[in-house]
Amino acid sequence: MAAEDLAPDELARHWRSWPPAEVARLLAGVTAPWYVGGGWAIDLFLGEQTRPHSDLEIGVPGGAFGEVRRALAGYVFEVAGDGRLWPVDGPDFGRFHQVWVSEPAADLPLGRTFRLDVMREPAVAGQWACRRDPEIVLPYDQVIRHDSAGIPYLVPELALLFKAKYRRPKDDADFGAALPLLGADARARLRATLAQVHPGHPWIEAL
Repeated sequence: MAAEDLAPDELARHWRSWPPAEVARLLAGVTAPWYVGGGWAIDLFLGEQTRPHSDLEIGVPGGAFGEVRRALAGYVFEVAGDGRLWPVDGPDFGRFHQVWVSEPAADLPLGRTFRLDVMREPAVAGQWACRRDPEIVLPYDQVIRHDSAGIPYLVPELALLFKAKYRRPKDDADFGAALPLLGADARARLRATLAQVHPGHPWIEAL
């Protein structure tokens, strides 16, 4: 059975993601700047897990993807895009930015379970560039924070910028949880980037 034969809810059952601490352990030797993104980034910012997470994603400069692949050499890598999974060494690698990492699981229809979603992110002159708007370019020390255990995560104002596109219930929940703890600079940056990427977004008024 191929991944594209499964309904989205069935494919979601194949996710048994690693917790952030395990990812940090596995990637301890990676020298490129990488970070936990998505909802987990908000929880690492908050210092506690506030809700269930269906997966775990990390961001890494596209040119440094090989470091992550070498660190996880015992696992399977597949490109995710258009509702399908593609060979990571095939021609579709350049078409999509997501790569799913899996390992065998005999109890699931695909025979494997997904552990990690790797986002290959753009970089410009050694700085982070926003996938949603290439005009947003920042040094990595303004993009990555570390929690008390040393786990790197995307700063909340940028994690929320990515979430703003979808505004699913979990995205609104993450915004509501993070908002009271956002400092003045983070609020200003999120307000400015939302106005640039998603003009008229309802979170702008809340900020």
